[in-house]
Amino acid sequence: MPQHATPSAPSALPNGPGAAAVLSAAIGASTLSLLAIAADKSALIRQYLNFYAPTRPLSGVTSVTILVWLLAWGILGWHWRGRNLALGRINVIALALLVLSLLLTFPPVADIF
Repeated sequence: MPQHATPSAPSALPNGPGAAAVLSAAIGASTLSLLAIAADKSALIRQYLNFYAPTRPLSGVTSVTILVWLLAWGILGWHWRGRNLALGRINVIALALLVLSLLLTFPPVADIF
């Protein structure tokens, strides 16, 4: 009689890389809103973020934001690779950063600074 292989249960994938993606996206969103406010309020920061004259500081704001997002994703992904993390806490932090970012895009809130 031929022996039948018993199907093994699929191993659970670690959630660390996914958690890194979620948190780094929130970090990127908050970086975008903070840099946009900083470039709007500070002439020095506006000057440093002016990478391409036709777009003024928007070119620097978006370029630096993408760099911060990629660095955060790479660092967090590297530290959390192969790990299972408590996603509840990470999701709360990410949601708080996203809400803060959204609030900072509204002129009445941004004008406080």
